Amino acid sequence: MNLLFRDVDGGPLCPQGSVACIGAFDGLHLGHQALLRHAAARARALGVPTVAVTFEPLPREYFARPVPPRLMLARAKVLGLRALGADAVGLLRFGPHLTEMSAEAFVHELLVRRLGVRETWVGPGFRFGQHRGGNLVTLQRQGGRHGFDAGAIAPVLLDGEAVSSTRIRAALQAGDFTAAARLLGRPYAIGGHVVRGRQLGRTLGFPTANLRFGGKVPPLSGIFATRVHGVGALPMPAVSSFGTRPTVDGVEPLLEAHLFDFDGDLYGRRIEVEFVARLRDEEKFDDLPSLVAQMQRDAAQARDILATGHTPAHPRAALPEQASQRQA
Repeated sequence: MNLLFRDVDGGPLCPQGSVACIGAFDGLHLGHQALLRHAAARARALGVPTVAVTFEPLPREYFARPVPPRLMLARAKVLGLRALGADAVGLLRFGPHLTEMSAEAFVHELLVRRLGVRETWVGPGFRFGQHRGGNLVTLQRQGGRHGFDAGAIAPVLLDGEAVSSTRIRAALQAGDFTAAARLLGRPYAIGGHVVRGRQLGRTLGFPTANLRFGGKVPPLSGIFATRVHGVGALPMPAVSSFGTRPTVDGVEPLLEAHLFDFDGDLYGRRIEVEFVARLRDEEKFDDLPSLVAQMQRDAAQARDILATGHTPAHPRAALPEQASQRQA
C-alpha cells in the first residue's frame, strides 16, 4: 500500500477497513515500536492495512514556547514507521484546523470516514482533540457508536521506568549515548541528504559533510565522536560538530561530520551520523587558528575513542535531517 496522507479531510483511504495506531512517535523508541508491532499484528490477523497516524509539527512544538527539541525529523519518522510495519502513514498537518476539532469529530472524520478503522491502538496517557479533551475512554465510547474497538498497550519499562522521548532527550543532553541507545533499541543517529555548506572546513583542512535539521530544535549540541553510515560498506569514523558555529557567526543549527581519511564528493547522498561520545561544548574562538588547533585536538580524541572504545565521562551538555553533503 505504501500510502502517505497529510489531512483529516478527504475521501476514504481504506475501503476494506484498517487498524490504526496514533502518537507523536518522536524517536520511534521501544515503546513506539511495541505499539506499531502490536497494531501490525492485529491488522494481519484481520487481513487489513496498518495505518500509523502522527503529526507535523508535533503538538508540543506547536504549543510550547520556547519550542522544545525533537529527536527525529519527519522524513526519518515516516521511513521508520514503514519499516515497523505501517502500510500507510498519516503525517497530519497540525495547526488551527486540528486544534479546534473536537475529539469526537476527529474520530468520525479520520478514523471512521477516511480509515474505516476496525481497531485503534494508542500508548499510555494518550490525549487528543480540542483542549486535549479526548482519551482512551473517548475512543472506546466512539468505537461503541461506530463499530470499532480501541485499546492502549502497556508502557514499556526499562530500569523500572517507562520508556519515553523525554528520557531519551535527557540522556542525549547529558552525553549518555549508551542510555539513549537502550531506550531507542538502537544507537542514536541523524540522517539526511548532504548539503553544500560554506566550504570553510575544507579551507581549514577539515572538510565536512553537512546535514541540516529542518528548522527544528535539535536535542543535543557540541562536538562528538561519530560514525557515518552510507558512504562505504562499513561505517566510517568521524568527528562531528552540531551547532550554530559561533566562531564564524552561524545561525542555523548544522551537523558537520569530518570523515577521517576520506576525500570525495558526497553532495546529495543520504548518510546517517551515529553519535558515539560527546567531547565538549561548542565554543566561540577568538580567531580561526585557535579554532583549527582545537579541531585537531578533537579529531585526535575522537580517533582514540572510536579505535579503543574508551569514552569520556558524560559531560553535561549546554542546552542550546537533514541535508546534502560533500566533504566541503
